[in-house]
Amino acid sequence: MVMIIKYLLFILLVVFVVGAAYFSTASRRAADPLDKGKKRSIMNVMMGAMLVTLALMSMFLFQGSTLNIIVEAAFLVMGAFNIFSGLRSHGYYSRLKN
Repeated sequence: MVMIIKYLLFILLVVFVVGAAYFSTASRRAADPLDKGKKRSIMNVMMGAMLVTLALMSMFLFQGSTLNIIVEAAFLVMGAFNIFSGLRSHGYYSRLKN
């Protein structure tokens, strides 16, 4: 069961990395500032999810040393903040577009 969770987390990590890279390049190529902001906010959510996934992978792969717990907590906090910030920005740019 733990191996299934590890593989699922790895697949999610790959999906979030590819999604963040795609939306990063798409936001840099967009000409419209509203479209650019919306794509950048989706990239922010993807990066936050990537950080949370990295923290969860670290919980399953390594033993619980003090340094490991500190790194996991930092990744979880930064990931949660990125997800919150990206969702807030996405709502802002969606309201501006309408």
